[in-house]
Amino acid sequence: MGYVGGGILLIINVLWYMKPEWFFMPGAGFALRASFFSVAVWWAIFTIPLLRNVPEPPAARTGQEGVSALRAGFGRLAHTFRQIARYKQLLLFLVAFWIYNDGIGTIIKMATAYGDEIGIGVTDMTIALVITQFVGIPFSFGFGWLARRLGTKRSILLGIGVYMLISVAGYFMQTATHFYILAFAVGMVQGGTQALSRSLYGAMVPKNQSAEFFGFFSTSSKFAGIAGPLLFGVVSQAAGGSRLSIVSLIVFFIVGGLLLTRVDEQEGIRVAQEENRAAGLA
Repeated sequence: MGYVGGGILLIINVLWYMKPEWFFMPGAGFALRASFFSVAVWWAIFTIPLLRNVPEPPAARTGQEGVSALRAGFGRLAHTFRQIARYKQLLLFLVAFWIYNDGIGTIIKMATAYGDEIGIGVTDMTIALVITQFVGIPFSFGFGWLARRLGTKRSILLGIGVYMLISVAGYFMQTATHFYILAFAVGMVQGGTQALSRSLYGAMVPKNQSAEFFGFFSTSSKFAGIAGPLLFGVVSQAAGGSRLSIVSLIVFFIVGGLLLTRVDEQEGIRVAQEENRAAGLA
């Protein structure tokens, strides 16, 4: 649903930018500013059902009311990490996810910069973004079907394998058509790989700690997303261009994939289920 909702607004904004006269706009610059404003309005509108229909639970007293929010926040993260470290398979998966997801995130973040460097036009890159968005809709469902037949971990490994091929193919990219093909390939695996990663993580998380552990999952992945762009930049500076940088990202997929192969998902799920039974939540 996220792909569909975001994709609808993306199509509207792309049309504004490419054909502003169709919408009685004075030019592309105005269309860009209007697009940013439309995103704010979109968020505001679709936040209303959440605010109206989802009750807010009362705030829990933590005993840290006198501590600064920053210090309390990092202290809570450290506490959650110590809790996660008690679950060997969950921790191993989390480290694997940090690594391969950093590669995925870097491809997404640096695609336009790389495309611009090799001469891909703004219009072509915009079209590629739309391709990725809408290809992701059916293939996200497809990955769900695949997980039921191959298993969640194997399906994620398949997605990582495709990302490795994308990294290598990116080195040889020359034309807008090549960019479209790689955008299609990214759309094939982007949503499915990340959704199945969250699903596998959730299956190994005890129910009574799911909110805390998923909060850590989301926050920690942001911190872990620093290494990929850093490697991309360092290699680009050393090589005098970004072609080797895109290939260098394969390191994240190899290391993350190898760690993922060592995750015993059945053991992780068994431990979580034991915790659920002990807490009366089975």
